Amino acid sequence: MRRLIAFALFFSAAVHAQTYPSKPVKFVVGFGAGGPTDVIARFVAQDLTQAMGQSFLVENKPGANAIIATEFVAKSAPDGYTLLFSSLSLLVNPLLPGTKANYDPFKDFAPVSNAANLPMVVVTAASSPINSMKDLVAQAKAKPGELSYATSGIGGSTHLAGAMLEVMTGIKMINVPFKGNGPALVEVLAGRVSFMFYPVVGIADQITAKKLKALAVGTVAPHPDFPGIPIMKDVGYPELVQTAPWVGLLAPAGTSPAIVSRLSEEMRKSLAKPEMRERMKSQGAIIIGDTPAEFAAFLKKDSERWAQVIKASGVKAE
Repeated sequence: MRRLIAFALFFSAAVHAQTYPSKPVKFVVGFGAGGPTDVIARFVAQDLTQAMGQSFLVENKPGANAIIATEFVAKSAPDGYTLLFSSLSLLVNPLLPGTKANYDPFKDFAPVSNAANLPMVVVTAASSPINSMKDLVAQAKAKPGELSYATSGIGGSTHLAGAMLEVMTGIKMINVPFKGNGPALVEVLAGRVSFMFYPVVGIADQITAKKLKALAVGTVAPHPDFPGIPIMKDVGYPELVQTAPWVGLLAPAGTSPAIVSRLSEEMRKSLAKPEMRERMKSQGAIIIGDTPAEFAAFLKKDSERWAQVIKASGVKAE
């Protein structure tokens, strides 16, 4: 009898997964429109709309380093229609001393697939007197607490990268947080904030147009989109490669494994398409596209890494 019941439940879930989705699916993004997480979420949503015959929409819920969006999805019905397109803020927020995050990244979510990796590039305004990482560190040492760096929010990848640089060099700088990388970059472009670590998505064109200067790229080898720009190893900071954030899709815990598996399979098919690879490459993103199990294992390892960084840097929640 138990085997019969188990088979019936499995068959029902499988049938449900085949008819899924029967209405629009929402990707919730915890940052403002135009930032890297938002851009990649829209790429994936657009392709899945065509592939799965139902609308996949992106809804931005910025604020509190994506805590607002993350908690919203964690409390949503586990039916596959409200999903979280997230970055490492998912893991970092609960690790920060004094955190206001009321969710558990491992208990409250079911990983679907890690979409891409976003190496960091250090940028400053074209008019800035800073022309290299050596200049940046020298100026910070000459005027402790005066050099500023823009970030997507407290505890975000851009903040942690800046904090790592402070720890590694012994310098003190001012973190200026914004609700997403897009708004932060606007202030760097205007010269009101000294510099920032920015995920490579969509930034190469502004460097080519000489609106920004790139000081270093956080990749292990020279990046084709940034010719002539040194990598972190060449400027003496190879550890900063670890700050490259990921962007991926998660469902609320309790979502049918069949639906999670279907979403993951369709997402990986989408990311494997030549046209999608070109779109992602044009933005500087490095495609991953893994299985739910692989993504879960990565999240555990990434959480352990950021726990060490936070302890060493002394980063705290707002």
